Amino acid sequence: MDFREVLSGMEHRNIGHEVDPYLEAASICRKRPPTAWVAGASGFEGWRMAGNVYSSRETLAAALGTDIPGIRGAMMKAASVPAAFEKVDLPDEYGKVSASELPIPTYFANDGGPYITSGIVHASHDGKSNLSFHRMMHLGDGRFAARVVPRHLNSLLTEARTHGEELDAVVSIGADPFSLLAASTSAPFGQDELEIASSLRMDALGSPLRVMKVSEKDPVSPLGSEVVMVGRFIDERAPEGPFVDITSTYDRAGMDPGEPVFEVDEVLVRRDPIMHVLLPGGLEHYLLMGIPKEPAIWKAVSMVVPSVRDVRLTKGGCCWLHGVVSIIPGKQGDAKNAITAAFSGHPSMKRVIVVDSDIDIFDDEQVEWALATRFQADRDLLVVEGARGSTLDPSVYRSDGSTAKLGMDATMPLGDEERFRKVE
Repeated sequence: MDFREVLSGMEHRNIGHEVDPYLEAASICRKRPPTAWVAGASGFEGWRMAGNVYSSRETLAAALGTDIPGIRGAMMKAASVPAAFEKVDLPDEYGKVSASELPIPTYFANDGGPYITSGIVHASHDGKSNLSFHRMMHLGDGRFAARVVPRHLNSLLTEARTHGEELDAVVSIGADPFSLLAASTSAPFGQDELEIASSLRMDALGSPLRVMKVSEKDPVSPLGSEVVMVGRFIDERAPEGPFVDITSTYDRAGMDPGEPVFEVDEVLVRRDPIMHVLLPGGLEHYLLMGIPKEPAIWKAVSMVVPSVRDVRLTKGGCCWLHGVVSIIPGKQGDAKNAITAAFSGHPSMKRVIVVDSDIDIFDDEQVEWALATRFQADRDLLVVEGARGSTLDPSVYRSDGSTAKLGMDATMPLGDEERFRKVE
């Protein structure tokens, strides 16, 4: 199941006119989320664009062969039992174009330039590989400034530069759902997240992920990716941004001292290619970035509370800053322990609500009802000051990047549950 198969198997709008990659594609994404859409790309003959493709949990659950609550379990199993992927030769349906021929969207008028937002980067060095999402601003002439934060791709870059080498990488755009979800997970350094993608696909479809050998070097691309850029991270930095990130506010962190430059050697595209338009701060961005963090929260909370029912990062919190955790308390204080553990599981989160198992955490109305009837601020509120925050949160303290975190215990007092149960 590749990007094109997901799109063809779901209800989507066929826009009756060509759409301009400059601002118009983003506008269509914003107008009717989470409805997927497809349109010709204005000014780019033979190209189509598609947006809002992975904008609902229902779509992702269907791809994984489960229901919405089952997504977390599928992600956890794949991370704990990775599976080998299969390498195949590049199919004949791929042709070569230049980077200037790609309909790369500009999402907002004050963006630093056209941006690839749906690209997943596969990089390898000295036997270690990494698959991860990185926003990439087109500088022209097949050069991109890629936002690289201090995680595994940055570690590979550092290793390569220590040896006086460039880092080989492949950027895949319009990839399958398994690879996209895996690219947002946090595997141990050196483990290839493509093995997590392969495990997800094996469980859903009974066959491993197939990846394309796109050059003589190690990095590969998931089979069926719409666009594949083969190249290198060179020993150069360039200003990146401003860019509207997940909080729908401008992020300028990449502008000074700049970000690593990816230089394209070759661009491969499928026949009748489709550019995946992933709106920054849109539902698709929320889910692909947030869902892979929910298993980490669940795992952290389960270390201190015997029975954790479920975890959700909420849309209102950009699927990044706010969460809800459902537990079955066994003793007094379990909810507050769950709060502190949840923050350790996802350090970017700054508000978490803990509820009982009778509350459907995917229903915001039920969560608010639990707050209204089971929470008292002088008894059930936990504030953590001076904690590590998210660099994407514009409200963090500028001096040191710290934040205050808020935990809310909306569980029923033990021994007095009958007074708090909702009568159906």
